[in-house]
Amino acid sequence: MSTKILIVEDSPTTSAMIASAIEVIDGMEIFESKSGFEALKLLPHHSFDLILTDINMPDINGLELVSFVKKNPDYKHIPLIIITTEGSEKDKEKGLSLGANEYLVKPFNPEDLQRLVKKYLK
Repeated sequence: MSTKILIVEDSPTTSAMIASAIEVIDGMEIFESKSGFEALKLLPHHSFDLILTDINMPDINGLELVSFVKKNPDYKHIPLIIITTEGSEKDKEKGLSLGANEYLVKPFNPEDLQRLVKKYLK
């Protein structure tokens, strides 16, 4: 059985970097979404084990996505990691207070991301 990870990132380059950092972990099935809205459309069709999301995206941003997922009984169990350029303490506090499990600032070290992904997939 594969582990399903959803990457929500509007930058194709960053999305590819995130995917390449985590695809080395055995058993990963990676889904990519370019916006929060697109991610919301994918949620009912897959049982995701982890969501990695940017904050700054068109239509529904990452903070709105985190809030929706954590308030929804069907999805609130899914761990969420925010990966963003927004590195202030205020931004970090906001993301974590909405329910994100971790907050990683870009540019990130691929090993740090792999460690976090493994932590939430145990």
